[in-house]
Amino acid sequence: MNTLLVTGGAGFIGGNFIHFAIRQGDVRVVTLDKLTYAGNLDSLASLKNHPRHWFVQGDIGDRALVRRLLQEHRPDAVVNFAAESHVDRSIDGPAAFIETNVVGTFNLLDCIRESWAELPGEARGAFRFLHVSTDEVYGSLSAEGRFTETTPYAPNSPYSASKAASDHLVRAWHHTYGLPTLTTNCSNNYGPYQFPEKLIPLMILKALSGEPLPIYGDGGNVRDWLYVEDHCRAIWRVLEAGRPGEVYNIGGESERTNLEVVDILCRLLDERLPQSPHRPHAGLKTFVTDRPGHDRRYAIDAGKVRGELGWTPLESFDSGLRRTVDWYLSNPDWYGRVMDGSYRGERLGTGGGPRP
Repeated sequence: MNTLLVTGGAGFIGGNFIHFAIRQGDVRVVTLDKLTYAGNLDSLASLKNHPRHWFVQGDIGDRALVRRLLQEHRPDAVVNFAAESHVDRSIDGPAAFIETNVVGTFNLLDCIRESWAELPGEARGAFRFLHVSTDEVYGSLSAEGRFTETTPYAPNSPYSASKAASDHLVRAWHHTYGLPTLTTNCSNNYGPYQFPEKLIPLMILKALSGEPLPIYGDGGNVRDWLYVEDHCRAIWRVLEAGRPGEVYNIGGESERTNLEVVDILCRLLDERLPQSPHRPHAGLKTFVTDRPGHDRRYAIDAGKVRGELGWTPLESFDSGLRRTVDWYLSNPDWYGRVMDGSYRGERLGTGGGPRP
């Protein structure tokens, strides 16, 4: 039975991945999460007493804790989702992004390197460290082309710069120390359990309450959308068969402008909620000042993970978005508790937040 240590497992993608991993059968999962504002134990509530899942609250920057977990559980693989991940928050307060995404990743890598070096030969050869990253490290695209695994890094926000730095650390630990690493760079995820500071859940919840739907700039910024369970399947496949030291780009091949996403959401909500006093929900759209340094377009070429590992997304953008809207409509208790915290859907990323 394989054992996984999953960091950041109470977050959006990490939580979905843990549910996916447990469904695979003979897998034990140890979850490490600091439980910052975006870490939500409600997302793991169904696994609270599961015999193959353990939760530990803690920081990847805590060297003693990371060492203890590696010693006690001897994981066959570590999957690193732990990160501060919101561009707008990184503009207002970049220090936390450097601390977690750069310093935290360094600490995790160094502890794993020590533990890995002590493993017996067969276990040492089979071990994997998979680092989950973002397409934002590549910068911004014009109207043509897609990011590949060899696209030069050109991060434009404090968030993407911190993730680029962590990617470089992972690469260096492989090439310098031989640590069997894997890196995945994904496009924009969406789906159940996503914290409502991100575009899709934010628009759903604001529309439900009849609030204005803020669209940055002209709404023409383009993102490639990836349903979170498709992403989890891709990560699992990279763990199974990815080549150590390699990078795999994972995208949904579903490019949409932000304005198109909001328009589709409004139509879905009109359809799902025919008695809503806020119909038509498109009437709530409001254009606001753009985010500083807002990248115009991202698009992923997922040809490598398709060709080498046989992965392909199962959800189209339309089917995935329908599943997402239906999940939020069916889980008001989950998002209600999330919104009872420090985040109320206010505008972030204007550059006026706290300084280190």
